[in-house]
Amino acid sequence: MCDARRSITRRELIASAAATGLVAGQATAPADARPHTGPKKSVMWTMLPSSLTVEERMGLAARTGFAGVEVPPTNDVSEIERMKAAAATAGVHIHSVIYGGWSPPLTSPDITQARQCFQGAVEALHCAHAYGAEDILLVPGVVDSVTTYSDAWKRSHSAIRKLLPLAEHLKVFICLEEVWNNFLLSPLEFSAYLDSFHSSWIRSYFDVGNVVIFGWPQDWVRTLAHRIKKVHLKDYHGGPGLFGGADGHWANIGEGSIDWQELRKAFAEIGFNDYMNLELAAGDEAYLRDVSHRVDRFLAGQKPWPAST
Repeated sequence: MCDARRSITRRELIASAAATGLVAGQATAPADARPHTGPKKSVMWTMLPSSLTVEERMGLAARTGFAGVEVPPTNDVSEIERMKAAAATAGVHIHSVIYGGWSPPLTSPDITQARQCFQGAVEALHCAHAYGAEDILLVPGVVDSVTTYSDAWKRSHSAIRKLLPLAEHLKVFICLEEVWNNFLLSPLEFSAYLDSFHSSWIRSYFDVGNVVIFGWPQDWVRTLAHRIKKVHLKDYHGGPGLFGGADGHWANIGEGSIDWQELRKAFAEIGFNDYMNLELAAGDEAYLRDVSHRVDRFLAGQKPWPAST
């Protein structure tokens, strides 16, 4: 998760979808591009048009080829029940709650703000349990002018350790995401951080697009390996690596700098078969069919876009 993703406009993404020549009636992936086993496709709740009802949004997710959705946290019991019912009717699984934890972060030097983030994570864990979701997405901390790297490590570690008993009790994983937070900037360091908890309830929610400005997604996948529980899919044009990535921009799947075929090999090598969740801008049915088709091609080991290459 990264707030910068909002720089992709709906118009830009729908335009790129149209460029593939796919329309609602033609966007189903060909048989040779549709994997029978392996990772499951999921879509961010916010990608589904907010003008639709809950039931219509769940139906649209299923109709465009998604097996799961990732939803924001809520304390509204009636909303949770309605979402669960709509998902069950559509045959879609609510697999994750995207809490985040950016503002304020767990690592804030302001005790009140840090407690606010901690309490939000507690509520997100309960929400995930109520939904029947497997995990929450949590940003572990932020390094900035008022929080040193060392402080971010110590404060985030202390807070997450306090969350672990609840996570284990509820049987909900805490999945930490690497983001543009100036913290845990290499796959080796991220792996060491995850391992330092000595808990099976701490895993990685790996975002393939977030690392492009300072690394290579396939390298991260091979290093994090079994620690990866869930995946966010988006593309970034610029880099990979420093001195190229910083001036880049978000892109639709297959239109950025990620080597998707090499990335697919990396996921296959580690035996990943859980949810891969699209994190892009919202769009209509034709747009959703297109991005779903791109993921099908990626999972089949092909270039996601353009379909003719």
